[in-house]
Amino acid sequence: MSSRVNPGPSIEDVFSSKGRTRLLKVLAEVDELNITEIVRRAGLNHTAASRHLKALRTMGLIEEKTFGKIRILSLKQKDPRAAAIRALVCSWRPPVSH
Repeated sequence: MSSRVNPGPSIEDVFSSKGRTRLLKVLAEVDELNITEIVRRAGLNHTAASRHLKALRTMGLIEEKTFGKIRILSLKQKDPRAAAIRALVCSWRPPVSH
């Protein structure tokens, strides 16, 4: 019997679409946001964003808190892959002009 560990999603799966990448960028730039604000900042429609966010939750990259009807999403704080995504997004920001 093999004791192989599931390595999780491939990097290609994570960054497989422009919409998913936009959502990851938005979540990497803030601590947490409600879904309406995430959709607005990413420039996606609610249906597409919900589909991508569900995939990212399944991949284990984001977490969700629910307060009544309000859903707050964030990158998983303790996941090293999420930390790497945040570091990538932060390093990609254009330099500030003086």
